Amino acid sequence: MTRTLADIDLLEDTWARSVPYDQFDRLRRDAPVYWHEHPTARGFWAVTRYDDVRAVSRDHETFSAELGSTFIEDQTPETLELIRMTILNMDPPKHSRYRRLVSAGFTPRMINRFVDRIQERALTIVASVEGREEVEFVEDVAAELPLQMICEMIGVPDEDRHRIFNWSNRLVGFQDDEFRTSEEDGQLAAAEIYAYCEAIAADRRNTGRDDIMTALVTAEIDGDRLTPDEINMFFVTLAVAGNETTRNLIAHSLLALLERPDVKADLVANIGDDALWDSATEEFLRWGSSIHNFRRTATRDTEIAGQPIKAGDKVVIFFASANRDPSRFEEPNTFDPRRSPNEHLTFGGGGAHFCLGANLARAQIKVMMREFLRRFPNVDAAGQHRRMRSDFVNGIKYLPVHLDG
Repeated sequence: MTRTLADIDLLEDTWARSVPYDQFDRLRRDAPVYWHEHPTARGFWAVTRYDDVRAVSRDHETFSAELGSTFIEDQTPETLELIRMTILNMDPPKHSRYRRLVSAGFTPRMINRFVDRIQERALTIVASVEGREEVEFVEDVAAELPLQMICEMIGVPDEDRHRIFNWSNRLVGFQDDEFRTSEEDGQLAAAEIYAYCEAIAADRRNTGRDDIMTALVTAEIDGDRLTPDEINMFFVTLAVAGNETTRNLIAHSLLALLERPDVKADLVANIGDDALWDSATEEFLRWGSSIHNFRRTATRDTEIAGQPIKAGDKVVIFFASANRDPSRFEEPNTFDPRRSPNEHLTFGGGGAHFCLGANLARAQIKVMMREFLRRFPNVDAAGQHRRMRSDFVNGIKYLPVHLDG
């Protein structure tokens, strides 16, 4: 059947079924900057080519994250005021000041200390599922490493980590009934995690530890410090973004291999080849783009790839599409663990909003996938996976597997 641009639908119901790569192919070819209507909000420009996505990402003066937020749907003034306190929804110079302060918790010494812990925790997680015939990979394995690492970084006790898991699901799964059942429940989750952070921050002000929360409450540059509200909102960002995105990348990585037994066998046969696993990790990142898109708002009349854009228009940049652009990637729909170069945009297109935790995410994906396959080389699907209904998070919420095939 011949499809037309009238069939384009990049909203949450589409993503619940699958990533719409066929639609992105058509858009990159026929309408790389495409006006997409929305049933309950203002429409938006969908930007799908690699070069355009990167250009918009790097031009914060023309394409603002702060003006209308990073989400496709319009926010109430009250919600917008709140989410503008998160690093994802700030523009320079506000973003530059905030990033300088929170970077105190992401020094090379701090990151190297946590990277050393990843291997230990990954081995413990793999050992915890040994002896079982079947596991639900997302909750039993993929969620555990990023959840444990984020909790260790922030200073959350291990026994509270599943509270973080629950809160993050309810906050990012607001379009998926399995995670969030009402507007009120989402607000309740935000209030609960906010209050929890308040208690931890207060403790660190009195008794410092060697963790990121202590670094945040003590960070000071030229007399400037983070306010309590800013600390709380960064805690929410870490607990949700640092946990949810890496969890989904690990789940997408295994799913890609379950669907490609020959690639899985190749990686298992070369489990000790560090260079191969480095390049495979980059391909996992390209393949499983954990965030579908970021929305920007045009600050002035401009154009993208010859398409006029008016001040105030929503501009949505699709990383999942950019990462499959044939002008940038040879055979983009082939999963190639030896792909080089592999300049994917999964951590953003560069510029102000490049992911602070990129190297931590890389380390977690590489170690978790490698150790899991080392112990369970014959892992196989035990049923159909289920995707999250979201036009923002590329989530897998259920992935049952047989551990020994």
